[in-house]
Amino acid sequence: MTIHNFSKMIQEKVEERLGEEFNVRLQQVQKNNGVIFQGMVILNKARNVSPTIYLDDYYEAYCNGYDVERIIEGILKIYEEDTPKGNIDMDFFKDFQSVKDRICYRLIDEKLNRELLEKIPHVKFLNLAICFYYAYESEELGSGSILIYHTHLAMWKVTVEELLALAHVNTPGLLPWECSSMENVLEELMGDCFMSEHDKMQFFKDVPMSVLSNNKRTYGASCILYPGVLEQLSLRFQSGFYILPSSIHEVILLCDGCGESEQELKNMIKEVNRTQLENVEVLSDSLYYYSLNKKQIEIL
Repeated sequence: MTIHNFSKMIQEKVEERLGEEFNVRLQQVQKNNGVIFQGMVILNKARNVSPTIYLDDYYEAYCNGYDVERIIEGILKIYEEDTPKGNIDMDFFKDFQSVKDRICYRLIDEKLNRELLEKIPHVKFLNLAICFYYAYESEELGSGSILIYHTHLAMWKVTVEELLALAHVNTPGLLPWECSSMENVLEELMGDCFMSEHDKMQFFKDVPMSVLSNNKRTYGASCILYPGVLEQLSLRFQSGFYILPSSIHEVILLCDGCGESEQELKNMIKEVNRTQLENVEVLSDSLYYYSLNKKQIEIL
């Protein structure tokens, strides 16, 4: 069974379970790097906001023998837990004055997102693209992001340059940057038991890595755009440094004299992107370098 046929089957079963007051709609959702997810939205006349429930993982579970009824139960549970109680007034998004203080930016790969970039305002940065989103945070919806399209700019009557100027202020303000040792980041994620003290001392002595991200670890690779950050770090390190795009959420920094050749670092980036990341999380296959003297980033 294809994912299309599976999605239609799930749609029909959810409609049967919920009854005529609900409308169940399927839609393809384009994510980063051209990744397409199969989404389902359950609409109720009493609620004007509903979460998109992605069916791709459910399809994989079904192919591995997972029971259809348990899949339906899981979907309905997500719908009930994630759908705001009552209606949400979304008219505020039409007013630029209401949203401008939470306009932020993130980085994506230019080549892998050509189709998406035709639809959204963006600014070229090396072989990447700076795109923009509204960072919402509310009691009803929680926290998340709304990607900004050309249609929004037309509605707001603003330019890409105005978005960039706002994002340069808002993003560092809402999502302050953090640069931590790789050791501290791994301990934060995995706990103290991830490696013995002896092994940690030897590993981080040989490979002195730092991780640059924001305090929420979300779209943190954009911290390389924050005004003055890379210059500040180069002064702290007293050297230039390599920038390894480990994902859209963070970058790894390696100072000059790290002991690895440029080709080895490029191979490392590609291997991590192919084996350790979901396609939607990949930022770039390229290696970058920040020069202490030139005070700028270049592609190696």
